[in-house]
Amino acid sequence: MPNHIVVDNAIARSSFFELPAVRAVADCWALVSIFAREPAELVARLRRIGDPFRLLLTLAGVSLGMGCAAIATDRPNILLVLSDDLTWHDIGCYGNKEVNTPNIDRLATEGIRFEYCFNSAPTCAPTRMSLYTGIHPVRNGAHPNHSVVYPTIKSIPHYLRRLGYRVSLLGKRHYQPEEQFPFEWLGGVHHDPGPDKLENDLDLSRVEETISRDDHPWCLVVASNQAHTPWNRGDASQFDAGTLTLPAYLIDTPETREAMTRYYAEISYLDDQVGQCLQMLKRSGQEDDTLVIYLSEQGSYFPHCKWTCYDSGLRSAAIFRYPGVIEAGVVTEAIMQYVDIAPTLLEFAGGDPDSEDFDGRSLVPVLTGKADTHHEYAYGVQTSRGIHYGPEAYGIRTVRDKRFRLVWNVNSENRFQNSVTTKFEPYFSWGRKGVAGDFSALEQFYRYQKRPEFELYDLETDPYEMNNLAGAPDMDRHFGRLKQTLDAWMAQQGDRGAETEWDALSRQNLLPGH
Repeated sequence: MPNHIVVDNAIARSSFFELPAVRAVADCWALVSIFAREPAELVARLRRIGDPFRLLLTLAGVSLGMGCAAIATDRPNILLVLSDDLTWHDIGCYGNKEVNTPNIDRLATEGIRFEYCFNSAPTCAPTRMSLYTGIHPVRNGAHPNHSVVYPTIKSIPHYLRRLGYRVSLLGKRHYQPEEQFPFEWLGGVHHDPGPDKLENDLDLSRVEETISRDDHPWCLVVASNQAHTPWNRGDASQFDAGTLTLPAYLIDTPETREAMTRYYAEISYLDDQVGQCLQMLKRSGQEDDTLVIYLSEQGSYFPHCKWTCYDSGLRSAAIFRYPGVIEAGVVTEAIMQYVDIAPTLLEFAGGDPDSEDFDGRSLVPVLTGKADTHHEYAYGVQTSRGIHYGPEAYGIRTVRDKRFRLVWNVNSENRFQNSVTTKFEPYFSWGRKGVAGDFSALEQFYRYQKRPEFELYDLETDPYEMNNLAGAPDMDRHFGRLKQTLDAWMAQQGDRGAETEWDALSRQNLLPGH
């Protein structure tokens, strides 16, 4: 009889001790053989059988030297710390030597750092809802900002609670409807009004209280408001505006440099929040039993970042630490996306991610050193209809591999606009510099608002995506390959391009302050 039938018969019995001893041992060894092939399946089945069966596996695992008992019972706690509007390259361990991020940098040395992590959308709500559901924005229904997922969509609390986890969130939520994201909410504000109005936008004492509450395994999301505008936290005076190095997509003006000091101060403030969380975890004695994840979210408020599908909009910092399971000091070039987080947490918790309708795939093989690749392509979607000060429609779709990115501006006949083009003084300074005779400033000023239908970039030679290669004869094969890949992904997502963009308002649920 096949092993899985034997196991299922054993599970169906009303009492383990009613099974004959020989049958019990046979079933135990059947489970051990399953572990050799599919450890995640073993953990899920053990959890349904109960403690007596685990006791037998302990004996069997010890005799085989396989450590089955540890795999069955030692599920990690999970601490996920999430930034807000922080461009991936504005962190020390990702190459920025001017911003101060010692805690995030130290975390990277203690775990694995992903060079190629991408979120699904360069906007707050779609990014977070794809992160929590494991499904890209159009297919989960939440592709516009301030939108709602479809009624059938599940999220991380659903998956982990049924496995015995307590699932909480402290800080910014930005998901709808709340009943489909049933986190235990620990408080916080949606956007930080600043120290003049609120001493602490994030009550980190709730972290220590929550992780020490009981002996249940726990999953805690700490969702900071930093470095989202208004940039009103941290000490900007620690940065010399005149000596800062600006990325190529920003125009060098005094206004840009002054804004950069306030943005960097927010990042340092965020890094301190990360450090406090890690210290609380260490004091609790649970450091070695906890999977820690840090994600930087989408890009900053500066032009060319948030609300765009360039690397500075979609690419994210991603660091994982789990002592004894994830090797320290590793940097991987495996391509991952935010939709991979939910299935990864489910597998670590003992569930079977392959049985769920995720767009992402578990990262466990990469995190445990059994694989060095993951996805061949990363995808992204930006729906601008419905954003504050936004255009009637300006949809963007993108795909990239290790080297090339294709961007499709679905409504390229329209002009892009948002709060940056409406009220961001550094952006206005670019226009003034352009009118005064600086052609590159004028070009970058207008490029943010008016873009061609297709953009193609070679990230190896043009990391800031400044030189559009779409239409170049020697790029035809790359363009064709990426466009075909993007079309196939959009079809799988149910994304109808311009039609989906015009229908975006039907997915929104606008709330005050969003």
